[in-house]
Amino acid sequence: MNIEIINTGSELMLGRVLNTHQQWLCRRLADLGHIATRQVAVSDAANEIQQAVRESLSRAELVITTGGLGPTSDDLTRELIADLLGKKLIENPAVLAHIEDFFARRNRPRPARTSVETFVPEGATVFLNQYGTAPGLAMKVDPNPFSAVNRSAWLIMLPGPPRELRPMFDKSVMPFLQLELPSETFVCRTLRSTGIGESIVQEMVETQLLPLMKTGLGVGYCARPGAVDVRLTASGSGAPETVRQGEAIVKKILGANVYGWDDDEIENVVVMGLADRKKTLALAESCTGGLIAHRVTNVPGASEVFLGGVVGYADSTKETFLGVEPEILHTQGAVSESVAREMAAGARERFGADFALAVTGIAGPGGGTPDKPVGTVFIALATTAGVQVKKNFNPWDRETFKQVTAQQALEMLRRELIQ
Repeated sequence: MNIEIINTGSELMLGRVLNTHQQWLCRRLADLGHIATRQVAVSDAANEIQQAVRESLSRAELVITTGGLGPTSDDLTRELIADLLGKKLIENPAVLAHIEDFFARRNRPRPARTSVETFVPEGATVFLNQYGTAPGLAMKVDPNPFSAVNRSAWLIMLPGPPRELRPMFDKSVMPFLQLELPSETFVCRTLRSTGIGESIVQEMVETQLLPLMKTGLGVGYCARPGAVDVRLTASGSGAPETVRQGEAIVKKILGANVYGWDDDEIENVVVMGLADRKKTLALAESCTGGLIAHRVTNVPGASEVFLGGVVGYADSTKETFLGVEPEILHTQGAVSESVAREMAAGARERFGADFALAVTGIAGPGGGTPDKPVGTVFIALATTAGVQVKKNFNPWDRETFKQVTAQQALEMLRRELIQ
């Protein structure tokens, strides 16, 4: 089945707003066994919206639009689609009652402009908006005047704000699609790895996966800062077994480089590993500026294992709060194995933690030397057995340097936990 998504909004075309719908909706549709075949983003201009909808209806059995259902003058989607399909707009009593109740419960007067949201194309199915006023809409386009074979299609219109679109899709649209568009079995499994580059990962696994690929296994790769995802997909009744066999092959080849599956982040794995072992963590960060602490504390339950950290950016902070010897800073420099070692040992001692991670490096774009070029970083891990230090070279832009370094530090601790 062909599925197309049309994201409307001039703010998307100007780069003022990140289009998160394209990833989120595709993931939800895939979970239902429906794979989107095309996505476009268009401005709020009438001709752009109508042309995009017309083209999508000529190819797809399901078209989803986002945005343009609100009360302001640039919210045109509802009216334009009704005009395109030759449908009248009729006031819907349920939507009117919902909007009146929405403002009454907030002790606010209902803006007159919201009246336009109560009018929906005749024959449309309405999805009430629990977090806003603009309803979602579903319309069966049958006959379909834009299809060369007169194939019917479903057209679903969703509000633009993610806080409104996402719960509406989960609670209303997904059950609707399951009823109207039954799908075949689809399985997607992602193995998340770190420590090996994308091209090397492919070289390692693809030869062994070829027999399964010939029988329908889909394989994809996605490189992220410090990590590579291997995505396995299959459709049909044999999909679960096909993907299971592929997963076993990839796991055997990549071994301990696989740190998780699907939506796992390495910080989740580390926090869970610490919690399972009833161990604690402290951090001493310089070049990452608190990014490791940020990632760790994004994990629910981190308070059980994370005691605290020091962002020791200045040399004086390293001395005062982490106990780094001034002489070492003077003779070897802040970016050195010795300083990383003392930062980790100092954090572990001061916080009374079982483990402590420390990072110090040169994020750039300036500050490098022939001996220590931009991208040089030292990562230290303090344990009851002592302190181990690794020197890495991450010659990326400043933001990527921080992300990769944080990933490498967390991976260093993860490896220690699985020993």
